[in-house]
Amino acid sequence: MTSDRLKLGIIGLGIMGERLMRAALAHRGTEVVAVWDPSPAAVERLAGITGDLTMSGSVEQVIAAADAIYVASPPDSHIALGKAALAAGKALFLEKPLASDVPAARDFVAGAQGQRTAVNFPMASSPTIAQLRRWRPEIGRIERIEIKAEFAGWPRGWQKGAASWLSKRADGGFTREVVSHFLFLAQRWGGPLRLAEASVTYPQGNDDGSETAVSARLWAGDVPVTLTGGVGTTTADEHNLTTIFGSKGQLRLRDWSYAEKLDADGQWRTAPDAMPNAEMRPLTLAGQLDKLAALTRGEETELASLAEALSIMESVEGILASDKR
Repeated sequence: MTSDRLKLGIIGLGIMGERLMRAALAHRGTEVVAVWDPSPAAVERLAGITGDLTMSGSVEQVIAAADAIYVASPPDSHIALGKAALAAGKALFLEKPLASDVPAARDFVAGAQGQRTAVNFPMASSPTIAQLRRWRPEIGRIERIEIKAEFAGWPRGWQKGAASWLSKRADGGFTREVVSHFLFLAQRWGGPLRLAEASVTYPQGNDDGSETAVSARLWAGDVPVTLTGGVGTTTADEHNLTTIFGSKGQLRLRDWSYAEKLDADGQWRTAPDAMPNAEMRPLTLAGQLDKLAALTRGEETELASLAEALSIMESVEGILASDKR
C-alpha cells in the first residue's frame, strides 16, 4: 500500500461486487480506484452508485490501479483472475466459492502459498458471530453442530438477476451459495471439515438444474455436523439455523444475524443488540475491509484463508456429487 488508504479494485459488479463497493465507498480506510465488469447493465449500475468512477476498459487496468483486488465474478473465472492479480504482486480477495473445479482449486491453493490471499466469508467479521464467541465458554465442550437451511425458491427473490448461473448445476445452487457459510462457521468452531455421507436431490427432467434438497453428515475436527437443506420447505424467502450443542448448553445462529442462547428455563434468548441481516451487513463488510487492509499490509488476519475455503469447497462438491457414487 502506498498510502494509509487501501486502494481497492473490483472485478465483477453483480450483487456481491456492488455490496462490497458500497461498503468501501462508505469506509474511511478504503478508496475504490477501478472497477470492471463486461455487462452493459453494470455500466449503468456503476453510474447509479457513484459518479466518481467510470468502468475500466479491462481486467488489466483494474489490477494495475489497485493494491488489492476483489474478484466477485462467477466462480468459473475466479482462478484465472486470481492468478493474474497475484502475478502482478497484488493482494487477492476472492468471492466464494473458491472456484468451480476442485482439482484446479487444489493446484491454485498450492501455488498461492505465502502470498497475500483471502476468501470472502463475511462471518469472519460478523458482530453476531463475535457475540456467539463471547458466549461460547458458557456451553462447555462442543459436542455437535446442526445446520438447517430452507428456501421458498431458488435463487432467492433478490438474486433473480443472477439466475443464469445461480440456478445451474455447474456453478450454482444453495449449497455452494449459502450452506458454505455455515460450514465455514462449523469449521472455525470445530476443525477441518471432512464429509462422511450425503445425499442430494436434483429436479426431475432438468439435467442442468441446481439441487432442490441435500442432507449430509460431516466432521469438523472431532465434532459431528449434520446438515439438511431444501427448496420449497418454507414460505419465507429463506430460513436458516445453525445450532451448537455443548456439554453445558446450546447456542444458535438464526437467519444470519440473530445470536441466541438457550437459557435454563428452556427459552431461547436473543442478544439484546441483535438486528436484521440487512442492517448488520454494512458493519460486517466494514470489518472485512479493515481486515483486507491489514492483509494488504502483510499482516495476519482472521479472514478466511484459501486452505479453509478449499476444505469447504471439497465438502460441498462431495455433497453435490453424492448421487453419482
